[in-house]
Amino acid sequence: MLKILVKFCLGLGVVLAMPMTAAQAQATRTWISGVGDDVNPCSRTAPCKTFAGAISKTAAGGGINVLDPGGFGTVTITKSITLRADGAEAGVLASGTNGIIINAAAGDRVVLEGLDIDGGTATSPGLHGVRVLNGGEVVINDCVIRNFTSPGSGVGVSIDSSTKTRVTIRNTTINNNLYGVRIASNGTNDSHLKMFDTLLTANSTAGISIDGTGNDAVIASSEFIGPKSLEILNGAKVTSYGNNVLTSGDAPTSTLPLR
Repeated sequence: MLKILVKFCLGLGVVLAMPMTAAQAQATRTWISGVGDDVNPCSRTAPCKTFAGAISKTAAGGGINVLDPGGFGTVTITKSITLRADGAEAGVLASGTNGIIINAAAGDRVVLEGLDIDGGTATSPGLHGVRVLNGGEVVINDCVIRNFTSPGSGVGVSIDSSTKTRVTIRNTTINNNLYGVRIASNGTNDSHLKMFDTLLTANSTAGISIDGTGNDAVIASSEFIGPKSLEILNGAKVTSYGNNVLTSGDAPTSTLPLR
């Protein structure tokens, strides 16, 4: 009788442990909604509320999808992941702070698609829209990044990585910041920017500012409208394919013909 009771208790323990293990597992694809809740498992039928709430429930290399319009909050990314909104307005309000910080490993890939990253009002402006501190590859597609005007910061896309980082920006509007995109000189310069089909307007200091030997950018089919299109400092390089609209500032260090 005792042996039967022991076996029953052990079996019951396994059964009770199974839901807990499943609940703790990370999903490859998760979902967020303007009417979601971060206590949910972030499934299609029980979505979370914020990027920060969903990211801990999403496996490395997975994706967080936006179901419907909403404000989904700021987030720090430390692994390969995709944040994607297809059609629905996916707001990230970063008044007085950073919108999205990327501090991943050297081999990680982060993709941001369809996001509206807003630095807020002039009374409490945001610091950086997207701040890249570490990571292998960052892709920004179909986004709007605006209103980051905090003194001493104020950058739409700030690239200050201590690892070799490739950043690609495509079909994105970056407007009303101090700097549209800024690549800093930090002693470990090796950041590479590629920009295609992008509008940079009303960025009061520069559309692109790139500083330091080893940092470089390639730009094509993009428009720079504002006081200074390009700021190229201390041995940095900017290559233009010749089909950009550059209204002012430094000339590209080289120009390539269209093929």
